[in-house]
Amino acid sequence: MKKRPLGSSGIDASVVAFGAWALGGWRWGGSDDRTSIDALRAGIDAGINFIDTAPAYGFGHGEEVVGKAIEGRRDQIVIATKCGLSWNTTKGTLFFVSDDKGKNEAGEYRIHKCLDPDLVRADLEASLRRLRTEYVDLYLTHWQDVTVPIEDTMALLLDFKKQGKIRAIGACNAKIEDLERYRSKGPFDADQERYSMFDRDLEKTQLPWCRKSNVAVLAYSPLHHGLLTGKIPADREFKEGDLRRGHPSFTPENLRRTGAFLDRIKPIADRRGLTIGQLVIAWTTAQPGVTHALVGARTPQQAVENAKAGSVELTADELGEMTSALAAR
Repeated sequence: MKKRPLGSSGIDASVVAFGAWALGGWRWGGSDDRTSIDALRAGIDAGINFIDTAPAYGFGHGEEVVGKAIEGRRDQIVIATKCGLSWNTTKGTLFFVSDDKGKNEAGEYRIHKCLDPDLVRADLEASLRRLRTEYVDLYLTHWQDVTVPIEDTMALLLDFKKQGKIRAIGACNAKIEDLERYRSKGPFDADQERYSMFDRDLEKTQLPWCRKSNVAVLAYSPLHHGLLTGKIPADREFKEGDLRRGHPSFTPENLRRTGAFLDRIKPIADRRGLTIGQLVIAWTTAQPGVTHALVGARTPQQAVENAKAGSVELTADELGEMTSALAAR
């Protein structure tokens, strides 16, 4: 497993990280804790030392699962978690309404983008309890809150760092101007954004900026919620509460179109003895500026498969073939 630094933090993290969103169950049609813990431990055994979670992943439940899975192995693990997405406040900006399964205007959870200092302090303390740890390696603002100046948020995060409660600072779902404001006030090490073969807007400006600024880029949803694994048949029906149910990327027509694209790159995977998912993960971490791929897994087999992609080096010719296939999509 290759490792790369998280900015200038001095922390080296596996290029393939375990994205633990689905382990909270929320918006993924539920989850089984025993299987989730086994998946996390299998990923660690296979070389993944980087786990990404958040309080919002199952309203705290996802962090609890991670805490149980890493018990006795904390010193081997780089943990990233987040603040700034709250369901117990009226402060900040309303993002959406949800129930235990997913977005639902009649739901009891009113999710706010909120970086109010008091709530961020409470978020961190709750995360530490759930994760069963005294510190978080990388602490990120989950979504940006326009009601609180970034400079004030950064001052608070730097105070956490001074106290030894966090080791590095990052942001998610941010713009370059946001990142510049964070970085203007102190060490800023990571930007977490949606990026995949089918989501490439970051390449225009954000990836070059992060490369120049020595900021790690953590690509989330690099398999596009499983679409790019080649394992989802055109007639797949998703459970109630699964965010892919009714999603335009997962209509039978789009699944067939995506299948045709994956068929074009499958010969590369076959030549290298890789699954399509491993090939796509390796492509992601080969893109200039992308330092880590956050990949979800719900079973031990999936976690081990993902981890193997972390040692793959694609050639310039292979990357060129894949670029050509993307252009023809």
